[in-house]
Amino acid sequence: MEQTIEGLIKKIESYRKEADLDMIRLAYDFAKAAHEGQFRKSGEPYIIHPLATAHILADMRIDPIIITAALLHDVPEDTDVTIEEVEENFGSEIAGLVRGITKLGKLKYRGVERYLENLRKMFVAMAEDVRVMIIKFADRIHNLQTLHALPAEKRYRIALESLEIYAPIAHRLGMGEMKGELEDLSFRYIYPKEFQRIKKMRDEKLKEKERYFEQMCEKAAAELKKANIPVLSIQGRNKRLYSFYQKLLRKDNQSTSIYDLVAIRIIVPTLADCYAALGILHKVWKPLKGRIKDYISQAKPNGYQSLHTTVFGDGGEILEFQIRTQEMHEEAEFGVAAHWHYDERGRHMPKQEIKWAQELAEIQKDILTKLADLDEIKVDFLQSRIFVFTPQGDVIDLPEGSSPVDFAYHIHTEIGDKCSGAMVNEKYVSLNTELQNGDVVEIIMDKNRKAPNQEWLDFVKTHTAKSHIKAAKNKSLTDWIKSVLPKK
Repeated sequence: MEQTIEGLIKKIESYRKEADLDMIRLAYDFAKAAHEGQFRKSGEPYIIHPLATAHILADMRIDPIIITAALLHDVPEDTDVTIEEVEENFGSEIAGLVRGITKLGKLKYRGVERYLENLRKMFVAMAEDVRVMIIKFADRIHNLQTLHALPAEKRYRIALESLEIYAPIAHRLGMGEMKGELEDLSFRYIYPKEFQRIKKMRDEKLKEKERYFEQMCEKAAAELKKANIPVLSIQGRNKRLYSFYQKLLRKDNQSTSIYDLVAIRIIVPTLADCYAALGILHKVWKPLKGRIKDYISQAKPNGYQSLHTTVFGDGGEILEFQIRTQEMHEEAEFGVAAHWHYDERGRHMPKQEIKWAQELAEIQKDILTKLADLDEIKVDFLQSRIFVFTPQGDVIDLPEGSSPVDFAYHIHTEIGDKCSGAMVNEKYVSLNTELQNGDVVEIIMDKNRKAPNQEWLDFVKTHTAKSHIKAAKNKSLTDWIKSVLPKK
């Protein structure tokens, strides 16, 4: 549909018949009047931007209240209209969302101090009302879609910020679709040559296999039908470009060892159907050893649930299947936004608070003010996460590349300080071992140990571990100075 206000109304009507469409029209007219005479760098009237942001959200079948706020999101910051006027016309809920976005301001790389302050605002806003971030992501996606109108240096800065800050936050919030979109749009401007190379490689590989994947979808559907397993949908899904690029870097540019360039996604009605479908696929095609991942019984830290299996398909071709229910699919695509997403069952209400964003808001004064640079934020809060287990089965969420020492400090300072060894999956390992998803970790303590080893700083990843190890060093130095000073 054309990106007009009428097109937006039609989109919303298609999934939410009882939406207050007059309110949405009113918000559009209000924003259009407020932005009158303002133009984007592309020369288009400014109203095009909030309207496009609203369309991105309507494509996600999102709550019309969020869409109304999206239409108004730049009004208090870029025009003479105040937030009080927004509240007077549209009520406190919509004004609250617009206020949240206005509070964030425009995040810019202007020295680490200023940038950390902006990041802090972002995390606090997210903990207060995560819907603010859903609008912010849509706003950023449209900005990336129209980056070509900006000077090269500014394009690079906005794309880098989107890739390094926005996309990882979308990932932590479980918003796979927005994360992928932010990454691919940024990739084009940060690594233009690599972008073209990867796009050409992916397109060529897909062209060769298109018919083959269609046949595999048809065969899988027929086999599941024969076994009386209901299927809501079955289709191939191309791997996103930036994700493909990242995987190639990990595989030394060997594209032949990437099996999920196209994954066949099967959506079934129930949890039991997921496992039944997996059994049928394994009966028909032989699975690759070690390539069956059950993210249903052990969901990823951001809530992602699905069964993944890689099999030897017809003709010996290797391909991946992903099996999930409709609800799991919506959670995987939209993450926290799934709670404001409409389908035939109506609206999903939030099931849980975004714990890590709230924790971050609480400790932001303590930690973020002490951080020397952005890298520690990226590692601790934004990097890909792994989940490992205590011997009792408790799940511990850590950054990728974490060691048993990071695990020990995550549990308790004393366990970290007195850590002398570790067992991973019942085998003794060195303390600098990189933990993997699903590892069961047990820490061996030496009760006589006085302080942590300063060499651990060479490999620990989390801010918690680093700060405790450094604190112990400072304390031992202070104690030594006290011991050599003459007593009064």
